[in-house]
Amino acid sequence: MKKIILIIFLSFFSTLHAGGHLSEKDKKATLKCTGLYYANSMIPQGTLELDKIVYSISAKKFLTSYLIKEGVKEDFINTELNKSIDELYGKPYDEKITSECDRYIYKLIPEAKEEIDKLVKSGIY
Repeated sequence: MKKIILIIFLSFFSTLHAGGHLSEKDKKATLKCTGLYYANSMIPQGTLELDKIVYSISAKKFLTSYLIKEGVKEDFINTELNKSIDELYGKPYDEKITSECDRYIYKLIPEAKEEIDKLVKSGIY
């Protein structure tokens, strides 16, 4: 009987963890940074250096994929990104806020920097 209870208990908690480990706070912050990168990617090249635009496109792609893997619905992600674009489109690149997002994302997702750099170098973004 103890084995059955233990198996049920372990199955229940492994199922909960499989649904994603992002807290609401982390999900909101990640969505906000994804929206910032998306808005940055739309800044005209003459206004912003090409390497920052390419980085922003790659970061947006990586984070969108990450959020989907974490169980966030794609429709919800798109809705939130549209809100960010509505808020940020046409505003200048903000180095401070972008750096804060970089630090946050690199801390939250240990492989993020390397994966984003791979996308930048691959040209597939």
